[in-house]
Amino acid sequence: VQLQASGEGLVQAGGSLRLSCAASGRTGGRYVMGWFRQAPGKEREFVAAISWSITYYADSVKGRFTISRDNAKNTVYLQMNSLNPEDTAVYYCATTPYYYSDYATISNGLRYDYWGQGTQVTVSS
Repeated sequence: VQLQASGEGLVQAGGSLRLSCAASGRTGGRYVMGWFRQAPGKEREFVAAISWSITYYADSVKGRFTISRDNAKNTVYLQMNSLNPEDTAVYYCATTPYYYSDYATISNGLRYDYWGQGTQVTVSS
């Protein structure tokens, strides 16, 4: 499985960006896709995930970010609104072949086996 993330950019606080993650290869049965991020000097953290059509969000982005998917294109999106400088990070998409339905498991990066290359999001104040 290959994951190609795109949509990196520099925006001002309050602005919006949309990230995309296109999956290719043996993607059959992979119904869980997630987004994680890592800011400089910080550990990787969960942002959002989608399992079938059920969505999960970290508290820090709830109400501002929206994860969605286009199954026909094998692509997952992360619409980010009301961005603030604390959202500055490298964003990674990831996938797991297992079906998870609880937040604790789906937000654990160790549960994912394939990762995209990362895309930079910078929010200026």
